[in-house]
Amino acid sequence: MYVLQVFCRVKAEFVNEFMEASRDNARNSVLEPGVVRFDFHQQLDDPTKFTIIEVYRDANAPAKHRETAHYLRWRDIVGDMLAEARTRVEYRNVFPEDDNWK
Repeated sequence: MYVLQVFCRVKAEFVNEFMEASRDNARNSVLEPGVVRFDFHQQLDDPTKFTIIEVYRDANAPAKHRETAHYLRWRDIVGDMLAEARTRVEYRNVFPEDDNWK
C-alpha cells in the first residue's frame, strides 16, 4: 500500500464550503479502483485545519486519482479557500499487512 497524508489550512470564512467540496471528492475517490481508503478529518482545536489520509493500492494510483474529474473539480474549487499551500507526507504501509486491508 502507498499512503499519503495531506494537510490543509483553510481561511476561516471558507471552512463550510471546503468541507462540502472535500466530502464530494472523498465520496467519489473511494469509488476509484486504486483507492483503498480516503479519510477526511477536521482538527478539533483548530477547525481551519484538515487532514486527508489517502491509502492507495500502489504508488501509481495517486497520479490516476489526480486525473479524475472529481479531483480536478475539488482542486479548482478549494484553491482560493486555502490559507497556505497544501503539504503532504508519503508513507509505506507497515500494519496491517497489505493483504489484510478491506
